[in-house]
Amino acid sequence: MTDLDEFEKKIIRELQRDATLTTAQIAERVGLSASPCWRRIDRLERDGYIRGRVAVIDRRKVGLRAHIFAQIKLNAHGRANLDEFSEAIRGFPEVLDAFVLMGTTDFMLRIVAADIDAYESFFFERLSKLPGVQEINSTVALSEIKSTNELPIY
Repeated sequence: MTDLDEFEKKIIRELQRDATLTTAQIAERVGLSASPCWRRIDRLERDGYIRGRVAVIDRRKVGLRAHIFAQIKLNAHGRANLDEFSEAIRGFPEVLDAFVLMGTTDFMLRIVAADIDAYESFFFERLSKLPGVQEINSTVALSEIKSTNELPIY
């Protein structure tokens, strides 16, 4: 899998569950003293295993009640200019995730908005006006069954 040792895997699991833990708390949970634990965390950050530490916000509590998945098909000109489309998508704060796909659809986006009316405005005023967009199929999520950022580290 990777060049991670068992302590590093444990450290990653702990940080995924709660990034607010101190080095001493993590060290205690994984069976190390604080200094070697800190050195491992530092290496994991320097080597890019840990890309950042963030707070996970409840989107509904901050007024983002609509959760939409949009599949986007580009025309031939759009597919020839994927970088231009990708850069435009990166600039939309409503787009949480964007994936390039193989198959009949070119992109899958995960989007949040205050409500369906706000998504409709985003759709017509910004998303559909991007160069190269041929077709957009939007699916509204009714409820969330599982949502996690925790990767299965074995």
